[in-house]
Amino acid sequence: MHSVLSPALTGIYDRAVARSTGEPEFHQALREVLESIAPVVERHPEYLETGVVEGLVEPERQIMFRVPWVDDQGTVHVNRGYRVQYNSALGPYKGGLRFHPSVNLGIIKFLGFEQIFKNALTGQGIGGAKGGSDFDPHGRSNSEIMRFCQSFMSELYRHLGEHTDVPAGDIGVGAREIGFLFGQYRRLTNRHESGMFTGKGVLWGGAQVRTEATGYGAVYFMEEMLATKNEGIEGKTAIVSGSGNVAIYAIEKIQQLGGRAITASDSSGYIVDEAGIDVELLKQVKEVERGRVSDYVSRRPGSRLITDGRVWDVPAQLAFPSATQNELLLSDAQRLIANGVIAVSEGANMPTTPDAVELLQEAGVLFAPGKAANAGGVATSALEMSQNASRQRWDFSQSEDRLHSIMKDVHRSAYEAAEHYGAPGNYVVGANAAGFRRVADAMIAQGLI
Repeated sequence: MHSVLSPALTGIYDRAVARSTGEPEFHQALREVLESIAPVVERHPEYLETGVVEGLVEPERQIMFRVPWVDDQGTVHVNRGYRVQYNSALGPYKGGLRFHPSVNLGIIKFLGFEQIFKNALTGQGIGGAKGGSDFDPHGRSNSEIMRFCQSFMSELYRHLGEHTDVPAGDIGVGAREIGFLFGQYRRLTNRHESGMFTGKGVLWGGAQVRTEATGYGAVYFMEEMLATKNEGIEGKTAIVSGSGNVAIYAIEKIQQLGGRAITASDSSGYIVDEAGIDVELLKQVKEVERGRVSDYVSRRPGSRLITDGRVWDVPAQLAFPSATQNELLLSDAQRLIANGVIAVSEGANMPTTPDAVELLQEAGVLFAPGKAANAGGVATSALEMSQNASRQRWDFSQSEDRLHSIMKDVHRSAYEAAEHYGAPGNYVVGANAAGFRRVADAMIAQGLI
């Protein structure tokens, strides 16, 4: 894309970068958004005149704290916890918690900033936030993870609430961690405040389809993009990176819609299964046994493990980067195009580098940015909040129908905004412009706060 920013937007970008040194992921996300909204601001100068853009790039609140805990051998560890409450103009802060050694303030800020626009696109009345810790749950016992979660929540609980900030899971934070976190919140507050955490177990307030929602949503968005070209998923080959919630359920939905997903990956390498990934086996390995994709290969004849290449080397028509940020590089985009890819839908947050996005778009590849394509997870979280507030429970098909409908609306909003602002077919521009306008208009209505 690489639009030339106006002097006013350049000033906003430069000031934000100057006061957030050492946060390259945040700078990358900020630049992409400012480039995308440049035509919006040009038509609506009031967004600059009222200070909305300047205010939007600065978080409303940033919380950092230490998290001391004791392992099973009695050794004391001290991690760092974060919660960046970015924008609440549309509703309570909403966004996941990530437990991973790579977590730092810049990554949490980038994720929280992206969350503002993603959440706005769902139309569900939720603000944007993100949090987490540099704690690594991999290889830790249940008892160690419980003690860490209890220590983490002992500080964070005072900043949360169903009308204030509603966390959920992300990388390293699944149903087990959410259970421990919610339990400690309940103990500290003496309230069973179901709506203050999403991704809960179905038996104690969770929503059907929440586990599947991000992966399913990325595929539904792909389906809508392909439909604009009179294409569909049926009969097409897809490559998927990652093997967590997003990847597993993207694979499942691709195959339900008649496609053939042939890859999955983790830090040990990637697997290729030309017959189509066996979803039940992958769930057993990753969700039940918490194993590696190499364990899948040992039990699936005909599949193979590759440890020295890139999952993007595998020829396919559809690609779903669903692992982590900046995993799809310019060289990967070149290989995808050479191998005939026609569409890319981001299941992860900002997994494609800016130069790779630009190349894919120039080559005519349909490209769905994460803030639109992976909005299904947070959309279903908002549905979970609605069910908690009304003490209702929806069945699986009812919840999935709502998710499908929301993803169609997200696609329509991004598609129409791209057309309106002179960038037809550019979902990056469309998603940012549509999300930005919803938040900016709410900020103007509520005054300078």
